[in-house]
Amino acid sequence: MTVGHYLEEFHGLPVFPFQDTASDTRSDLPDAAAVAWRLSSPTYCEDDDEQWGAQFERFLKTVDVGRVRALVVGGWDEAYENSSADIVTALIAANDRLTSLEAVFLGDMTGEDCEISWIIQSDVTPLLAAYPGLREFGVRGGTDLAFPSVRHTGLESLVVETGGLGAEVVRGIVGSDLPALENLELWLGTDEYGGDSTADDLAPLLSGAAFPALRSLGLRNSVIQDAVAAAVAGAPVLARIERLDLSMGVLTDEGAAALLDGQPLTHLAHLDLSHHYLSEGMRERVLAALAPHGVSVDLGDAQEADDEGDGRVWRYVAVAE
Repeated sequence: MTVGHYLEEFHGLPVFPFQDTASDTRSDLPDAAAVAWRLSSPTYCEDDDEQWGAQFERFLKTVDVGRVRALVVGGWDEAYENSSADIVTALIAANDRLTSLEAVFLGDMTGEDCEISWIIQSDVTPLLAAYPGLREFGVRGGTDLAFPSVRHTGLESLVVETGGLGAEVVRGIVGSDLPALENLELWLGTDEYGGDSTADDLAPLLSGAAFPALRSLGLRNSVIQDAVAAAVAGAPVLARIERLDLSMGVLTDEGAAALLDGQPLTHLAHLDLSHHYLSEGMRERVLAALAPHGVSVDLGDAQEADDEGDGRVWRYVAVAE
């Protein structure tokens, strides 16, 4: 997933922009179960713009919602000032009608709509309680995001994209009871935008005690990527991970060396380290250690640190503001 453009596919389905339709009849719409329905209103709404709530009501009246499998929530009115709480409440209230819902993405906005760290979120866990059949959940934006520990027996994929993910949220997620979870992706971000977690906050996850079905792990976009890499290198959970993603962050030779000097990585199907600050020598070492064993390695482009000339060097995550 990327914040540069809207989702084109979600839950294995093409995204259909319901907000672009004006029809009140089903005849002009795709099969309800064949697409992921995107509902979005402009974040800077004019008087004649359809508000998200009104659009959702039209959606419920127009679409055969009992067959809808996936919903993508885009923008809502003044998402930089108004939280997603009303969206969450509206979705919960419709749980007796959206009986086939398997996937929700909350906050599919680009920077032109609202910068990722300006998106005001809320406690999103009531959605999980309201939809026990949910298999995939994604959320973008970390401001005011809450995720107290929950139990959900069906969730298979959880993605949280932020420019800064708070430690309390991280602890809530990794402390949750999600026995079916196969894919977890957290954008930890930077402390400048609320990302105050440490590698220690990931302990229940890395110990292997949480999420027994986990096979794909992404700890991305982190200003503490070296510490995260070192923690992963010695983590019991690593032995059963097939796809490891440490991309988008401030990974240097120190973190990459810790990763290579830890547990064997040769069992991985894929390792993503793209958007990194690795030297050419370290990049060659990574490839030499893993490529001969059939591990697909994505190194992407090396980033250049900003040298202030007074001993200060600045390195940046891929997505912050």
